[in-house]
Amino acid sequence: MAVTLTINGTSHNVDVEPETPLLWVIRDNIGLTGTKYGCGISRCGACTIHIDGKPVKACQTAASAAVGKQVTTIEGLSKDSTHPVQVAWVEVGVPQCGYCQSGQIMSAAALLATRKKPSDREIDAAMADNICRCGTYPRIKAGIRRASEIAGS
Repeated sequence: MAVTLTINGTSHNVDVEPETPLLWVIRDNIGLTGTKYGCGISRCGACTIHIDGKPVKACQTAASAAVGKQVTTIEGLSKDSTHPVQVAWVEVGVPQCGYCQSGQIMSAAALLATRKKPSDREIDAAMADNICRCGTYPRIKAGIRRASEIAGS
């Protein structure tokens, strides 16, 4: 069955079952591999993307749920890696292994889109569904604070 999805501003017609997880459509059918597979049960956050600006887990979101909506992946967050979160991640040196970072960045970007100066409690709540196996949580929090500063300047 053909499904039409708008991903990073581009319309894509893909021949998939409507219940196919959006993660696999993005990676296998469209070829955008920045969104990672982590657990497959919506617990780790590695597959976080935005649908109409809201963070969602692509591993448990059916392709049909994104029809008629704007899907943004890590590749579409900015054309040249100048989104404040991306800049802050580099400045602070957030990643260690890096595997979870696209999901972390997407969750942080969604938070900062709604809360310009989030409190530590708001950061913790927004990032609670993103797991970092390397334990870089203090750097992630510092990166979000720095991104908030960059966005405010």
